[in-house]
Amino acid sequence: MKMPVRACTKCGSPLSQYNPDLVCAPCSRLGSAPRVPDRAWRDEAVQRALAAWDFGQLVRLLRRRSGLSQMDVRALTGLTQSYISDLENGRKQLGGRDAIIDLLNGLGLPADLRALLLTPFINRDQRGIPDALDPAMPWTADRMVASLEVAVGGSMKRRSALAALSGVAISQYVLQSAVAPAEALAADTRDGTPVTPLLLDTMQATTDALRQLDATSGSGTLADTAKRHLKVLLGLLKTGSYDERMGRRLAAVTADTAIQTGWYTFDGGKHAAAQRLFLGALRAAHASGDSRLHAGVLSFLAIHGYSVGDPREAVTAARAARQSISDQDAPALHAMLLTRQARGHARLREERHALAALDEAEEMCARGRGEDDPHWLYWVNRGEILGQRGSCYLELGRPEQAAVAFASARGVLSRDEVRTRAQFLSRAATAQMRAGDADAGCATGQEVLSLVDGIRSARLDEHLQAMLLEAQNMRKAGPVKALLEQGEAVLRQRSEA
Repeated sequence: MKMPVRACTKCGSPLSQYNPDLVCAPCSRLGSAPRVPDRAWRDEAVQRALAAWDFGQLVRLLRRRSGLSQMDVRALTGLTQSYISDLENGRKQLGGRDAIIDLLNGLGLPADLRALLLTPFINRDQRGIPDALDPAMPWTADRMVASLEVAVGGSMKRRSALAALSGVAISQYVLQSAVAPAEALAADTRDGTPVTPLLLDTMQATTDALRQLDATSGSGTLADTAKRHLKVLLGLLKTGSYDERMGRRLAAVTADTAIQTGWYTFDGGKHAAAQRLFLGALRAAHASGDSRLHAGVLSFLAIHGYSVGDPREAVTAARAARQSISDQDAPALHAMLLTRQARGHARLREERHALAALDEAEEMCARGRGEDDPHWLYWVNRGEILGQRGSCYLELGRPEQAAVAFASARGVLSRDEVRTRAQFLSRAATAQMRAGDADAGCATGQEVLSLVDGIRSARLDEHLQAMLLEAQNMRKAGPVKALLEQGEAVLRQRSEA
């Protein structure tokens, strides 16, 4: 059988015949193909970097212990030299499970060291050396229930056991969720409530009904109701009776409910509490075995990242989510995740990457819904993508393009999802005013103020305040003055409600 022509890993020239070392004759005379010797992997600092998921430090240490250049690492892994440099200097992170596997396989990770990827350590010192137990580990059903009980206000005993959770880097937590094996999920509790398909359908219907209420009237009154609903599901996980199949379904409903509870909490301005719920939801999605739910949780962690946290974590979460559904026919889910990635890039002022992600999101959205797109993603449409494009342009300091994108979005945004429409239009008004069109901005602002009555959302209030602050920077006459007076009255009324 004819072997495929390969390229020399040293100089890139074609190999005339198959060579297991993948190095041409001239380069072989100069030295053997680059490789990481086993002794480098046995270095204590190297193993600490591996256990800490600090891949930039890992590559740097392996190069130093092996005498390899960044070009040698490029030959081994296929990564570009600039990417390797950025990785070593902390400017980039690996974007998912497959990228990690490719890197470690290329560097020749010994089989006996793979278990270090699940070593329960966290970093505490500036050198990145792990010295404490990582509360993210292990990824078991018991830890899933415990983390969600803490998130909804569980016992102090549970709370103290997981108190160090905030010390875990979100990116590391995300990547752990991708590689940790799922535990069997069944409970034969003799006196427990039987978990049946009808019961789970009913619980899911409640979660879906709350989701619909949030889209129309905001999250202000939903968080407490959702928490009570989530506690019922946690009770079933702890004391119910179910086989493996029903256990996975129960975990899936729990994950979806925890996601929504986290969102209502986040939309209410309680960002730290929301993050705890999202991390618990990630555990439940992991236990369910549903990669789409896993991606859904990561999309909300991305929102948390680009809104109030580290935008780089938003990019990492969105990329990892797309990696987890690479085998799914889910163009709408991919489109939504690409907008989350774009928002992270925009906050980082990475314009080229943000616009590329938005272009791909529009292409995915245009394909329509796929067989594997989840039912809870009904709201993704062209209006949503255009609205997110406008938001990215606003972050990038391009208000004229933002105004155009928002104008295109308003014609296709659903009028039933009043909260979403009001948020995008408030940003549209801000973009118009920043672009110097006071009359258009004030007209859009007046439209927004007419929509917000009855919508309880701290995030919407933040958008309204930003819009009015923009108006204050303009001349205080005519429509601007009227907008400010009405806006102040609306905000006063909302704060008293």
